[in-house]
Amino acid sequence: MARNGFAEFLIARRAELRPSDVGLPEGGRRRTPGLRREEVAVRAGVSADYLARLEQGRDTNPSVAVIDALADALLLRGGDRHHFSMLALASGNESRCPGSESAQEQVAETIETILRALHPTPAFVVGRRLNVLGWNQAWVDFVAPLGLLDHDEQPNLAWYTFLHPAARRVFRNWDEAADIFSATLSRAKLRWPGDDSLLETIDALRRHPDFAQRWKPHRVGAHISRTLHLDHPVHGPVDVPFETLEADRDQNLIVWLADRASTHAPGLRLVPNRAVNE
Repeated sequence: MARNGFAEFLIARRAELRPSDVGLPEGGRRRTPGLRREEVAVRAGVSADYLARLEQGRDTNPSVAVIDALADALLLRGGDRHHFSMLALASGNESRCPGSESAQEQVAETIETILRALHPTPAFVVGRRLNVLGWNQAWVDFVAPLGLLDHDEQPNLAWYTFLHPAARRVFRNWDEAADIFSATLSRAKLRWPGDDSLLETIDALRRHPDFAQRWKPHRVGAHISRTLHLDHPVHGPVDVPFETLEADRDQNLIVWLADRASTHAPGLRLVPNRAVNE
């Protein structure tokens, strides 16, 4: 049976902990890093065989008491503990979870109207898979020189970041951007565990080493940067703040506040002054 997100979390977290983290001696050679399965089982008050079934995805219905005991045994706190609990409750029930149906890929007419109204501020709508579903002309003008629209396929922020040859030059903080997008897809998988298109996108990205290295479903990433740090081919080095608004449960409206951008060229404005043009 294939492992689920909860099973992956259990294995990854067990591998992260050192014996000294839980008051055990460091002595002795270990075949694999981290805590032994038996050590976690004892701390949680469950059998090693039962923990093995959970890690292998053969048991997908742990009780709330077991979930809490395992969270304590693995020293989980705050957001990590909540994420762990959500994965446990969803394990084995992906097809019955809310959001298991296909995503809504069509941008509502009202959101299209908002996109047009935001011009000349760049704005776009992104879906579950980080695919760009709609945009205004200001966004096209800003991102076209970056190569985001080079291909006929639907633009996708993750595919661009990990696969486009220009991405590492465009993002001055490429590592941070890559971490953010991989964490975003991890949260999406938790929210929509039965979305086949989302899972196919993640599986395809995991074939690429840079994404696979960052794919840690047991770490959803609490910090989300609110500024893009770009080396723009036209505008030069520029820092662009952005805001994300939920358009509906499948889509987010993202606004790049280019009129507040910090550029390294004196007097350069990325967005024309409305008063001058009206």
